[in-house]
Amino acid sequence: MSATADFVVVGAGIVGLATALEVQRREPGARIVVIEKEAEPALHQTGRNSGVIHAGVYYTPGSARARFCREGKTEMAEFCTAEGIAWERCGKLIVAVDAPEAERLGALARRAAENGVEVEPLTGAEARALEPAIMAEAALWSPTTGIVDYGAVARRMARILADRGAVLRFGVAVAGAREGAAGVTLDLADGSRLEAGRAVVCAGLQADRMARAFGAEVDFRIIPFRGEYFRIRNQPPDLVRRLIYPVPDPARPFLGVHLTRKLDGGLTVGPNAVLAAAREGYGREVSGRDLADSLGYGGFWRLLARHGRAALDEARGSLSKAAYLAKVRRYCPQIGLDDLVPYRPGIRAQAVGRDGRILDDFLFVATPRSLHVCNAPSPAATAALPIARHVVDRLLAEA
Repeated sequence: MSATADFVVVGAGIVGLATALEVQRREPGARIVVIEKEAEPALHQTGRNSGVIHAGVYYTPGSARARFCREGKTEMAEFCTAEGIAWERCGKLIVAVDAPEAERLGALARRAAENGVEVEPLTGAEARALEPAIMAEAALWSPTTGIVDYGAVARRMARILADRGAVLRFGVAVAGAREGAAGVTLDLADGSRLEAGRAVVCAGLQADRMARAFGAEVDFRIIPFRGEYFRIRNQPPDLVRRLIYPVPDPARPFLGVHLTRKLDGGLTVGPNAVLAAAREGYGREVSGRDLADSLGYGGFWRLLARHGRAALDEARGSLSKAAYLAKVRRYCPQIGLDDLVPYRPGIRAQAVGRDGRILDDFLFVATPRSLHVCNAPSPAATAALPIARHVVDRLLAEA
């Protein structure tokens, strides 16, 4: 069986769905098909993150991450408000627990200013007045940070697409892809075939494999990092009323565990970052292919050599609940071991170069008839709408 479309989008996470919406907006008569191998949207990174609408404090000034986040936080709030999706601008405290961390807050405040992000430096006393359960030598207050359920956002996007005539095919994986002068052909795992004029691939954890399937030249590999969370119990629901983040450590590639308020009440803490043995191994499954892809890649070992101490510390926290708790108790000593209940984990699709460096900005790779979102780190969910505009700008310009 064969079908045809003007545009196909592979991947029904929030970036793929936002991209399909943007195509639909600009090309209202186009035949659009979204292909998703799972039974419903947002089952991977979109539905398994902290649910934060980021303000853009951390990102390198001038980077795509900084620009898209600045635009995206406003647009995501507007989309949720217009569609009746619950969200909250609760704000965030970035807390320093000692003098060296307090010094690093100054550089962070300057970076936020360069990014046009509103922050307010606080003394330790001022931070504790806002959040009495928190230990702080000093802090930065980010009032424009918010929280939302990105899975709910993605599901609403899918409904809008379908209501406007797009075809969404769930439970169908892409088994093969070919690109010709007139368009692309997708061989699907159910035996059917889809031919389209142009394709956008937002494949997340499978981004490198899908790009290669289309004939794109990629000089990176997706390394999956498992992020483990805990739900906080036995504590008052207003233990903290804002998001609480640690000061980033420049020696570590990832941000560190933080306390996040949830829209349905209560708090979570996390995530850490440990190598996953399967790209979609939420239950600690082991995939021989995925593990071989990571361990057989020179860039992984160069990354490990650069961040070996941090990797050992993250592994210790994964194996020991007490070691994990120690990270949290640096800034919230009230939380105890019995307060940590396992919460759904996530897996970060991290693109790593051959030199072992983490690709810390968005990466888009084009072929004549397709465009691939190859690296979409945080704040990709926050920035999904401006990312979609960028993707469609390129897709239509290169047509």
